[in-house]
Amino acid sequence: MVALRLIPCLDVADGRVVKGVNFIGLRDAGDPVELACRYSNEGADELVFLDIAASHQGRATLIDMVRRTAEAVTIPFTVGGGISSVEGINELLRAGADKVSLNSSAVIDPKLISKGSHRYGCQCIVVAIDARRRASSKPGWDVFVKGGRENTGLDAVDWARKVAELGAGEILLTSMDGDGTQAGYDLDLTRTISEAVHIPVIASGGAGCLDHIAEAFTHGKASAALLASLLHDGDLTIEEIKTFLIQQSLSIRPLES
Repeated sequence: MVALRLIPCLDVADGRVVKGVNFIGLRDAGDPVELACRYSNEGADELVFLDIAASHQGRATLIDMVRRTAEAVTIPFTVGGGISSVEGINELLRAGADKVSLNSSAVIDPKLISKGSHRYGCQCIVVAIDARRRASSKPGWDVFVKGGRENTGLDAVDWARKVAELGAGEILLTSMDGDGTQAGYDLDLTRTISEAVHIPVIASGGAGCLDHIAEAFTHGKASAALLASLLHDGDLTIEEIKTFLIQQSLSIRPLES
């Protein structure tokens, strides 16, 4: 059995880690390199570094920050934000990232997924899906891009199936409704996507306590849980979370002694 993963997320804007609620009201949460190094040392299984303003502002990810962050950690590291070409993927991987995360660019040019997967292997290609539950009578979730600013009209489940077919190795699934609320992951969304695809799904958006994290794995069928506010604010540590999940008989990689 493959171990379930805990993944701190570093959302970065203007060179600082930020955190908001429902993708708005961003507040400063610290220096990205310092936080990355701290979580790596504390026993996180992986890290995700997202330049959340890159697509909206139309600029490339800050390569120097990526390089310094990658040099500071000893665990796998995913980088996303403003990646719009195979050359952009190559630049980030050469800067030290283990994987890249595609979001807006994958919607604009789905072939970028297959091109990246073919050249670098599917294990390097993560597709991020930001989903919001529809307010209409039609059940389901819509896919948003541009940092949650633009509704694509795509159905999240259909899009998840499509990116898996195109060669994505993993899906980073964020509930926009739950983001930053600490009210719990959207378990319906997470489970529906997890059961619809054959690739790992990372649950994101809404973790507020230990039970929420366990539920993402048990009820949500996620392969990994993304964490931000809980860790940035010091409410919980990686050690506390792993100890709890192991007590729940979940397959978690223990901390090294």
